[in-house]
Amino acid sequence: MDQKHTFIEKQYIGRDYIRIAIRLIMAAFCFGAYVYERDRDNTVDLFLVVGFGIIGVSIILLFLIQYKTIIENRKVIIDGLWTAKKVVIDLKDIIKVRKATYSNFLFNNPVYNLHKKGSVRFYSSGKDAVVLTDRDGLEYFIGTQRPNEMYLVIQAEMKA
Repeated sequence: MDQKHTFIEKQYIGRDYIRIAIRLIMAAFCFGAYVYERDRDNTVDLFLVVGFGIIGVSIILLFLIQYKTIIENRKVIIDGLWTAKKVVIDLKDIIKVRKATYSNFLFNNPVYNLHKKGSVRFYSSGKDAVVLTDRDGLEYFIGTQRPNEMYLVIQAEMKA
């Protein structure tokens, strides 16, 4: 294995800034409702518990890997969370590589191995992707935080 061309990137399910903001707004609402409704009755403590629960789940999600991308030996290996099937893309079958924007939408759901309109999508967070096109015309959209590095490593592996 040539260490110069190895690329490893981990995509975490809870590190999308928009989703973090949504969870923090929900927790802030719970804490605000707790403070505002403090003297009304005893069930208001539920807001405090739910607020801390949201914060706790957010912290856990920050360390939960959705998928890991490894490029080595002329293959792109995408290994998902727990029971997800490992996807191996042989670079011998790839005819075109390009960098692209994953989606123009502000909100994108994290996906792993989503088959949609002649493409296979892998996305966790960010806006950039590397698109691989195989001989059959199938496109693999691989979301990445480091698109330039991934693009260069894939090109180098294809030439090797």
